Amino acid sequence: MLRKKSTFIAAAAVVASVFASPVLAQTYPNKTIRLLVPYAAGGGTDAIARVVAQGITAQLGQQVVVENNGSAGGNLATQQAAKSDPDGYTMLMANQGPMVVNPHLFKNVKIDPLTAFDPVTLIAEAPLVVVVPENSHITSVKQLVEEAAKAPGKMTYGSAGNGSASHLATLLLAETANLDMVHAPYKGAGPAITDLLGGRLDFMVTTIPSVFGFIDSGKLKPLAVTTSHRTKRLPDLPTIAESGWPNYQAAAWYGFAVPKGTPPEIIKTLRDATVAAINSPEVVPRLAIEGAEPVGNTPEEFAAFMKQESARWAEVIKKAGIGLD
Repeated sequence: MLRKKSTFIAAAAVVASVFASPVLAQTYPNKTIRLLVPYAAGGGTDAIARVVAQGITAQLGQQVVVENNGSAGGNLATQQAAKSDPDGYTMLMANQGPMVVNPHLFKNVKIDPLTAFDPVTLIAEAPLVVVVPENSHITSVKQLVEEAAKAPGKMTYGSAGNGSASHLATLLLAETANLDMVHAPYKGAGPAITDLLGGRLDFMVTTIPSVFGFIDSGKLKPLAVTTSHRTKRLPDLPTIAESGWPNYQAAAWYGFAVPKGTPPEIIKTLRDATVAAINSPEVVPRLAIEGAEPVGNTPEEFAAFMKQESARWAEVIKKAGIGLD
């Protein structure tokens, strides 16, 4: 009798396990979702992450909590996200640095981001802006390039970290205009901007959200934007392309990715919530203020985009002859 009872209990457990997965999928999410941002708080990536996280929170009814970690160029946060359970409760703010640049830049990257994650969607794209301190005598990108060319190895620029959008955009400018400048990487745009405001850096290429307030107050002077077209946020500001380097183009982009093996139905839930958020009346104006335009493509399209970006920046890094431990 005891044996029959044990057999019945075991059989019941098997049946329960069979039906558990669909039930869990249907109830997702039922707790807080972590969004790991591989940069320090206060920069452009952080600003976009928080705006969209609030929108997803409203869509899903569960809070999306932002956690910042800009150590090792964002590699630590990326590795942490990759090792997390593929259950939809950990997302990575996936942009240039961690996803398509660091594997070519750092010698000790322990994962391949393009295979360690499942893409969710490309959230938005945004131009970067070239800025100098208010007391700088430089008034245009052309003048900045001319002065950098006259004094190789003297002009200094800050970035949000090795491999960040701000670093790569400036590296591309240096390659395009054949310049030799000194790079000062920081753990996020915020600390770099602090030193730029203090006059300890000559210039910076950074996201519009991270410096718009300082541009508006006159503490920083904008020289140009990095995209091939002007931005609605600063419509009177020329592009680098129209300033004398027609082939120059760079943009910051922001996406979501989850650990490899996350169930497709959960990825769909996250993508649907993200697309609804970035196109909502509450979020669209805030993205516009940040200088970003919503995208919301499919996971497959995002994967193809990152593959192309990886090849593009690998060539830039190789030509520059740089590598980091």
